[in-house]
Amino acid sequence: MKKSLLSMALVMALGLSFTSCRDTKKADSVEDAVENATEAAGNAIEEAAEATGDAVEGAVDAAGDAVDSAVDAAGDAVDNVVNAAGDAVDSAVDAAGDAVDNAANSASDALKKEADKIKINN
Repeated sequence: MKKSLLSMALVMALGLSFTSCRDTKKADSVEDAVENATEAAGNAIEEAAEATGDAVEGAVDAAGDAVDSAVDAAGDAVDNVVNAAGDAVDSAVDAAGDAVDNAANSASDALKKEADKIKINN
């Protein structure tokens, strides 16, 4: 009985030692897997943050360019309106000058005709 009891104790000790070694290895591999997953998640978060930052920078640059273009276009429009107004004023001044010249010429012609009539009648 002693031998069988000792044999069973020895078998149980060996069984426990093999089982506990396997559990340790599994625990280590689970621990490594968790660590690897955590590291991969951290890397993914960093890359996403970088991509987001790049996208924001791109959007800010594009918005700045759009604002610059809008300001330039508004300035060009104002310049065109000023030039058109100046041309309109110049045309009006020229037309008024021509009208005055025509009126003066007509009046001068009318005076000459009347003066010629008076000379003929006298």
